[in-house]
Amino acid sequence: MSATVGGTTALGDNAARQLANATKTAPQLATITPRWLTHLLQWVPVEAGIYRVNQVKNPENIKVTCTAKEHENQLPRTYVDYDEKPREYFLNAVSTVLDVHTRISDLYSSPHDQIKEQLRLTIETIKENQESELINNPDYGLLAQVTDEQRIFPLSGAPTPDDLDELLTKVWKEPAFFLAHPLAIAAFGREATRRGTPPPTVSLFGSQFITWRGIPLIPSDKVPVADGKSKILLLRVGDRRQGVVGLFQPGLPGEQSPGLSVRFMGINNHAIASYLISLYCSLAVLTPDALAVLDDVEINRYHDYSVLDTYK
Repeated sequence: MSATVGGTTALGDNAARQLANATKTAPQLATITPRWLTHLLQWVPVEAGIYRVNQVKNPENIKVTCTAKEHENQLPRTYVDYDEKPREYFLNAVSTVLDVHTRISDLYSSPHDQIKEQLRLTIETIKENQESELINNPDYGLLAQVTDEQRIFPLSGAPTPDDLDELLTKVWKEPAFFLAHPLAIAAFGREATRRGTPPPTVSLFGSQFITWRGIPLIPSDKVPVADGKSKILLLRVGDRRQGVVGLFQPGLPGEQSPGLSVRFMGINNHAIASYLISLYCSLAVLTPDALAVLDDVEINRYHDYSVLDTYK
């Protein structure tokens, strides 16, 4: 198609584009998130898919004493008892079967390999589901493992610095990070700023996070939000700290990364190639005081700064 400009006729844009090569991106997926939680957990390899958390029973019964030099004191006699029915965690699988028509992968794999991109986006989706399960699974998820003693509620609905300080009293032994929905973090930021204490930031993994008392607030859109309310969790992590640990199965057939397996299942009589993708994982809370939650956090409060102590 031609174009006329100033009385001169020349080749037009639409026709010229037929000879041009478009620079093509790899397929994008809007649901992909940074998944900070999986980066911040310590991951423990599990033998045979079972992880048993042994604990000392009645620790207050372990007797010790301090003897004075001037007196010969009778030393206490004691022993350490164990829980006879410790909790066992079993790895769960997040799985799917990916189907790719061989005609598609044969003809349309330049400049981007169709099988590689199909696998990449499917694996990303599986890992997104993994993070959601680590938080929300009714058996091993973080929210399901919070004890009643480790659950508190905000003083005024919105999450305030006082509320996060109270949360720190529940996980005071080497707390690692807060975990919250981005809307809950924004709500806390508004409350802290209103009180004249805007939270400082820290750089982790090349990104900026706001902090409170030096503890970063890590965002995850997998923390549930319902009826204008959410939750803020506080974790201690690592087995040496008796904290929260992630669990995975090492040495899987077709292992692509820890706990993730991709296996070719064959080609059927319709020329469809199938791939089994499985991610085996779980999460264990080694002691109850490694995890606490601020529940029923209101995330929709906004301040009218022209009038003190007034909400919009």
